Amino acid sequence: MAGTFMSAQVRRIATLAAHFRVPSVAATGERRLQAFATMANTSVFENVQQAPEDPILGVTVAYNKDPSPSKLNLGVGAYRTEEGKPLVLDVVKRAEQQLVAEKSRNKEYQAITGNQQFNKLSARLILGPDSPAIAKNCVATVQALSGTGALRIGAEFLAAHYAKPQIFLPMPTWGNHNKIFPLGGVSQKPYRYYDPKTRGLDYEGMLEDLKAAPDGAVILLHACAHNPTGVDPTEEQWEGIRKVIRSKNQLPFFDCAYQGFASGSLDKDAYAVRSFVADGGECLISQSFAKNMGLYGERVGALNIVCRSAPVASRVDSQLKLVIRPMYSSPPVHGAAIAAAILEDGNLFKNWTVELKGMADRIISMRHQLYDALQERGTPGDWDHVLKQIGMFTFTGLNKSQVEFMTREYHIYMTSDGRISMAGLSSRTVPHLADAMHAAVVGAKSKV
Repeated sequence: MAGTFMSAQVRRIATLAAHFRVPSVAATGERRLQAFATMANTSVFENVQQAPEDPILGVTVAYNKDPSPSKLNLGVGAYRTEEGKPLVLDVVKRAEQQLVAEKSRNKEYQAITGNQQFNKLSARLILGPDSPAIAKNCVATVQALSGTGALRIGAEFLAAHYAKPQIFLPMPTWGNHNKIFPLGGVSQKPYRYYDPKTRGLDYEGMLEDLKAAPDGAVILLHACAHNPTGVDPTEEQWEGIRKVIRSKNQLPFFDCAYQGFASGSLDKDAYAVRSFVADGGECLISQSFAKNMGLYGERVGALNIVCRSAPVASRVDSQLKLVIRPMYSSPPVHGAAIAAAILEDGNLFKNWTVELKGMADRIISMRHQLYDALQERGTPGDWDHVLKQIGMFTFTGLNKSQVEFMTREYHIYMTSDGRISMAGLSSRTVPHLADAMHAAVVGAKSKV
């Protein structure tokens, strides 16, 4: 039996050898058979190196491995309920029920640019219902794979069609920005944004760097709820930023991931974008519906390019199709249909704004509770920035060693730069976080 098995194995290896054109394997003896068997079992990817974990998603990986019952994940940028659970909005459930009830719906491919009704309503949401740019057909809008996909489409379009494809990014910015643009063919440089000393906006430094940037450069701007710092310009500061950018014929590229999720007002959070569009200039706007509709896994987003005229917008639209077609060909159906249903139906839209404000208000409440808890403990330092910053994230000012201490001793997980997701907190977990922050700060002070 053993001999029969071995001869079958030899025949199999000999057949493989013939297929791969290894000469005379069957005739060269056991040593060559063993050598070929080793070669056949060696991966062509043997030299591929282990990549590091994503600095944000890797936090969740570490959190999941921690068996502690008191562990707390403040790294993930996703809304959680007071019970720490993911939230599916009631309005999303209702929209899905309506879609399921439509017997005529199918699973056919969409157009390259996606759901046209979604595109129309998405542009109106960010630009406003009375936007002259929309009225004059000066906006090219395509459905994208959430905000990340919209940014990548924009990057590849700029690399192919913009005279000066170099983008300036705020320091710091969302980590993925630093990967999306170079891979999309656009080189990048930083500009000053966050001031660690004040834990607020370095407005003067920002203006200096924008003035020093080349005429025509692309400038990435967070529309609201800056990630990771939670620091936004005031309306007056936005006006100063707009004047500098327009004076140098620079091209603003807005990343809008939190409309309505920052302040609770869709219109207020769109202020910066609308002020730039109102002056008649051109810009790009990436939109995401992950946060404000809770459609994280549905990957719902859009890219809007506001142009000088309708003919230019039409040509831009045609070229966006050529970017999308070889990338993913056609966007997914379901999530965009949900968003379109909510944006189109008056009752659903009204209910959405109520739920949206409820999420924003809960996050604001977490800010106040954390601030009060730190004050009660007498935690050294000025913590006013916890209240002044806005949106999902707070840049705590904690350094890497303090973060590591909190993870090791208190099982609290966050990014190494001290960013925490306020949406991951609850009234139950605020005291635990405040204890950890107090211990980390006091410990650092005692070593000085």
